[in-house]
Amino acid sequence: MSRKVLLAVILGVLLASLMFGAKYTLKFGHVLAPGEPYHQAFLKWAKAVEERTNGDVKIEVYPSSQLGVEEDIIEQIRMGAPLGWNTDSARLGMYVKDIGVMNLAYFIDFMGAKTPEEAIEVLKKIKQSPTMQKWLKELEQKYGIKVLSFYWVQGYRHFVTNKPIRKPEDLKGLRIRTPGAPAWQESIRALGAVPVAINFGEIYTAVQTKAVDGAELTYANVYNGGLYEVLKYMSETGHFLLINFEIVSADWFNSLPPEYQKIVEEEMDKAGIEVSLKIMKELEEEFKQKCIEKGMTVIPASEIDKEAFVERAKQAYKKLGLEDALNQLIRDVKGE
Repeated sequence: MSRKVLLAVILGVLLASLMFGAKYTLKFGHVLAPGEPYHQAFLKWAKAVEERTNGDVKIEVYPSSQLGVEEDIIEQIRMGAPLGWNTDSARLGMYVKDIGVMNLAYFIDFMGAKTPEEAIEVLKKIKQSPTMQKWLKELEQKYGIKVLSFYWVQGYRHFVTNKPIRKPEDLKGLRIRTPGAPAWQESIRALGAVPVAINFGEIYTAVQTKAVDGAELTYANVYNGGLYEVLKYMSETGHFLLINFEIVSADWFNSLPPEYQKIVEEEMDKAGIEVSLKIMKELEEEFKQKCIEKGMTVIPASEIDKEAFVERAKQAYKKLGLEDALNQLIRDVKGE
């Protein structure tokens, strides 16, 4: 081969790589603001995957619902579009009912986890359990949804309102924003409030226009969303330890070579555990102080009648027919 021909071949390869880029591309979205810890963790995941696959797998991360409304995205994922999304078990429970149990109030308390590290260990045991494996298989094979990881814990969610909340009775008559899935709705109803389904990005306006009286969110959500401007109290009920599920199209995932599938999952788990522990152990307190500096009043956990809230939460499990699912996971985790 002559020098000119060799140069032409090399140039052609370079041009082809520039034109066509990565062999496998995924657009991954979420509702959170760019300043949220999760966004940076997703970027870290994307970078690690690209590096380990030598650029063959490229993941583009889109914050602030830039890809669209969650329900629409999940339907596109089911249809095989090369998309991914940060969701939760409540929404996935709309497809496989029992998986929604992980998003009900005080789930992690019922599982016996009291520290961030214990929460992660519980999730690892749940993932390995035959019960969860059955649910995940059904999601993938019947609905086209591949769960990459659910080691993404966003921290404890508390009620954020314009009146202090210390016991379930304090929520009576209050309209609290929640996502639209039954697990969220019934949990908030069981705890004493009136659930109102509103998209995450519309919470500020909904409070301003008095469509709702408050929400239930993490400190990071409140600070990054500027909700301290319209809501005064953060009551540390800790009713949800939000466990996020990272999903992609099963068709897209199965189009990857097995070694790339492993890399995508491994790096997602790794990034999730890292950011979850950081949020629960460091950033939660940091964002709490930022909210206080912005004028919010915190009703501390020590002033909350948690036993009363936990007892009320059981109504949601019963109403949704998820008591058996909860008890089965408890047995799996304990090895019974």
